[in-house]
Amino acid sequence: MSYPPPIFDGTTGEATARRVPADTEPAIVYPNGNRVTYLSRGEQTGGTYGLYRWEFAGPQSGPGAHFHRTLTESFYVLDGTVTIYDGHAWVKCRPGDYVHVPAGGLHGFRNEDGAASMLLHFAPGAPREPYFETLATGEVATMTPQEYDAFMAEHDNYWVD
Repeated sequence: MSYPPPIFDGTTGEATARRVPADTEPAIVYPNGNRVTYLSRGEQTGGTYGLYRWEFAGPQSGPGAHFHRTLTESFYVLDGTVTIYDGHAWVKCRPGDYVHVPAGGLHGFRNEDGAASMLLHFAPGAPREPYFETLATGEVATMTPQEYDAFMAEHDNYWVD
């Protein structure tokens, strides 16, 4: 396997690094206390990836089994225990555990054991922020079944039983 084609053609490099301090306020705080901090949005990475810090407050939450057609998703557990569905079973993942899910891979995540945190990575950098922000408002509860299905399809979420 070789390196991909260059995405930077300069000869001297550029000062373009971006820092997100650890104490940055989260972009989203869900009613249950979960917090999401946008570390790198797809629009900031030229569409190559999106990276978020996801902090579970304590009450059990998280999506059931689903898949995406257009993107891969990866999880890296920072603190606590995050239970991740790997397409076969719900597996308890602890700090340092990493799970990568290719496009089409069945997955889900939740915290069954109290507070926890993880890094959540999407590639390519799809605009996932409006999806998470809409979920946080509770607006999906007032959608008709047709609106809900359209919303999920727009955000590349396909649920399975």
